[in-house]
Order: sequence, then structure tokens, then C-alpha cells
Amino acid sequence: MSTKNAIVRDATERYLKERRESGESRGAFETEIKRLGGTPRVETEVRRGSAPAEVAAILGISETEETVIRARHMYKDDQLVQLADSYVPVDVAEAAGIENPDPGRGGIISRMAEAGFTQTEVIEEVLQYPATQVEADAFGVEVGSLLLQITHIGHTSDGRAVEATVHRPGPGWVLRFSTPLS
Repeated sequence: MSTKNAIVRDATERYLKERRESGESRGAFETEIKRLGGTPRVETEVRRGSAPAEVAAILGISETEETVIRARHMYKDDQLVQLADSYVPVDVAEAAGIENPDPGRGGIISRMAEAGFTQTEVIEEVLQYPATQVEADAFGVEVGSLLLQITHIGHTSDGRAVEATVHRPGPGWVLRFSTPLS
């Protein structure tokens, strides 16, 4: 498969500090789009609210417990290419100052590290799902078209999940993974 015009989401490197903070980037997405020669833009809405049941379970909180939600529309040039919602426990969000829509250099993972919540393990679960009307309208696909969902879970060294982000990329992404064998 050709990756010529695709957005390559390289899970092997995307969360490394030097990659996230490359060229004053505000996180991995911005770095990826710049490497493609595109202009990244992120529209961020930050609010407090409850997380969906599966996300609350990941974070080890009740479904009624408040989280900080960073809902993002992510663009390459003028094209919407991803919807992403991050859920962060309130104590972590307050300590890291991530209720500011501008996450600063390196994104919220860097802010968490500065506040003592360094993510030492990232787990990403990928599943396929039928596009809802929201995704169909956003990405210009038919309702029911199969899309990918990537759930990113960031853990600290003590095993605490301090972030769960549900990424919903539009068509045209390539997911790249690499595992050392020695």
C-alpha cells in the first residue's frame, strides 16, 4: 500500500519526548503533519464532564466522576483529518495545567511529566467501527463506512492511567508499529 499521501501515525516513535517536542510542536500530531509538509491546526475545546463507561474503567474512576476533557478537531491544511477526545483525571489535569487549550511544547504528555506524572508506558488499542452521522459529516464518508478508533492509554511507572484518548482518524491514515525482537 502506498503511503505517499497518507498520514503515517508511527506508534514506535510518536510519544518520545524529542519527537513530540520537535521544532516547538504542540505534540505528536503536529510533528507528523509538519513532516508531511502540511500545516497542522487543532481546534480544542476543554471542559469538565464525565467520561464514557469504558474510559472511566480505564482511568479507574466511577462513571459519574468528573474528568477534564480535551475535545479536538485536527486538521492537515484545511482538511479535517481526525477527531480526538482526551480524558484526564482532574487531579492530574490541575497539577499539569492542561485545562489551557494550548498544551505548550510537547503537548499534554510533556505537561504531565513536568508535574510528576511521567508516562512510562503507552498502550494503544485499535478497533474498526461503523461511522456515525457525526463522523460521516466530518470526514465526508457514508454512515456505516468502516473507520478506525485508536484508544491511547498513558500509564505512569506505578501503573496509574493518567490519560485516555480516543482518536478517530478519518480515511487515509497508515498506522505503523514496530517491536524490537531482541
